[in-house]
Amino acid sequence: MRAPSPERTYRPELQGLRAVAALLVVVYHVWLGRVSGGVDVFFLISGFLVTGQLVRATGRGRIDLRATWSRMAKRLLPAAVVVLSATLVAAAVLMPENRWSQTVREIVASALFLENWQLASDSTDYYAQHEHASLVQHFWSLSIQGQFYLLWPLLVLVVTLLRGSLSRVLLAVFAVSLGFSVWLTAVDQPLAYFHTATRIWEFAFGGLLALVVSRIDLSGPLRTVLGWAGLLGLLVCGVVLDVGAAFPGFLALWPTTCAAAVIVAGATGSRFGADRLLAARPSRYLGDLSYSLYLWHWPVLVGWLVIGGHSEVSLLDGLAIIGASLVLAAATHHLVEEPVRKSRWKARTLIAVLLVPLLAATAFLQPVGPREVAAQVAATDFAALDGQRCEKSARDQELEVCYGPADGTPAKRVVLVGDSHIQQYLAAFAPIAERRNWQLVAMLRGACPFSTKSEKNPDDQSCVRWNESAAREIIDLRPDFVFTLATRNVQVGLTEVTPPGFVERWRQLDAEGIPVVAVRDNPRYSFSVLDCVQVHGPAARCGAPRSELLSPVPPYAHLEVPGNVSFLDFSDELCTEDQCPPVKGDLLVNFDDNHVSATFMRSLSEVVEEALAAVTGT
Repeated sequence: MRAPSPERTYRPELQGLRAVAALLVVVYHVWLGRVSGGVDVFFLISGFLVTGQLVRATGRGRIDLRATWSRMAKRLLPAAVVVLSATLVAAAVLMPENRWSQTVREIVASALFLENWQLASDSTDYYAQHEHASLVQHFWSLSIQGQFYLLWPLLVLVVTLLRGSLSRVLLAVFAVSLGFSVWLTAVDQPLAYFHTATRIWEFAFGGLLALVVSRIDLSGPLRTVLGWAGLLGLLVCGVVLDVGAAFPGFLALWPTTCAAAVIVAGATGSRFGADRLLAARPSRYLGDLSYSLYLWHWPVLVGWLVIGGHSEVSLLDGLAIIGASLVLAAATHHLVEEPVRKSRWKARTLIAVLLVPLLAATAFLQPVGPREVAAQVAATDFAALDGQRCEKSARDQELEVCYGPADGTPAKRVVLVGDSHIQQYLAAFAPIAERRNWQLVAMLRGACPFSTKSEKNPDDQSCVRWNESAAREIIDLRPDFVFTLATRNVQVGLTEVTPPGFVERWRQLDAEGIPVVAVRDNPRYSFSVLDCVQVHGPAARCGAPRSELLSPVPPYAHLEVPGNVSFLDFSDELCTEDQCPPVKGDLLVNFDDNHVSATFMRSLSEVVEEALAAVTGT
């Protein structure tokens, strides 16, 4: 039995709710650098409105897919193409050349409503994680929305033709998608964040709400309480919850349930109701601008950060960014969105007039050649082990053990274990291994240095398990020595430390008679060195004074460490006596804010070889 068609009633508070969601996204991005849950509200509202429209269409006899998709194209494409086109021009004129390839790739993905999958692909590739937030990264949510608009009418049409129960189907979609979201968030949170299937339940939640909301009969006072509870809960969501590190999963129920409470509360009839605020003319107008505001705020923010070389946003700068975004949103809404929406253009006309020229124009934004400085340094000049053979550990499928080539019986077996700051040393080790016939064994995991704890995220137990498995593999391999980090967090403010978990791992290997060579970490910056150099030139301003980064005495000098550990410190190679500059000789030291370029590291190969010989006796 099919659910009755939801009544078609104008809900002015929904525009206000959109305004709140948009402002939450913008404010959290500009000042807090966190996820707010606002996007999830957009998804729920879309599910609520689109499902209601489709069910009412079936009640009138049929769903006109062509007309439905044409209306949705008019809703999404005009503003999106304007923002993407402006971004393309801005990237060509203002952005560092090393950002062009990434920008073009993501503009194409965004225009095709595939940006979430582009980012999901990048999130599973650690090399790609070192790329900076692109100017169009926020299009991931629009891409999921576009995919929803394409598939949802088909789902409702099929259920209608089969005379099935739409409410049961939506309930099943809700349960399966939410379950998948919880599982994937626990297993691979970066992938889960962008995966379409982990978000579909939010649209289904809105759809279920559309089917039942007209039958929910609450008293006026209860509606008032429910409306304010939902609104206040939504406002504090991003503050109370760490919605970035464990999202979406079950935590996404918070913002969606809060939004659902506001929708169920509806028109309270009370002058004290939250709907009175949400339905006010300023709120509704901001809701009208919410889509364009969402599209504009991110490229304005990222462009300001990159071009200005800023790492954070002050109160006044943030207000200027939001103000500029609002002006652009208003202009886009009145000059583009509304005229196209009221026109008789069809979807194919929009694609031909807007989308095809944009995609064609991306072919012209390609790097024309390398810069004078760091002539061969690319935006991701990251070290890799050529000719390696990799296999999953029997102890832990997340642990991949990679063996570098060696002729016959290797003279030595050396294990490099830890995070990307150890991986970058592969560029220096590879020539040494070739000259000396060493076998290099790499056990590497991003953001997971070799420790007994997860040093970056205390809640990341998978990193702890990975390190324990790596330690057991090392003990079985009996290498001639292990190369790993001695310190971490070399930043302005002299924050460098040798974590106790590092020392505990060294003691574990000492008990097995395995030598450890621990290297002092390289400096980290609050900005991309490569971006800074390409915008401002190879000036010292793109680095930092050495005295602000590195203490003359490393932190491990004050610790009691096991006798199997030898320390190396290449700070004199990365920095001068006074500065840690972006460029030494004609080579760029860092390709981002914290990784040494493979090109520069390769130039240190002989220095590293001599230092290793001194501490290992070879």
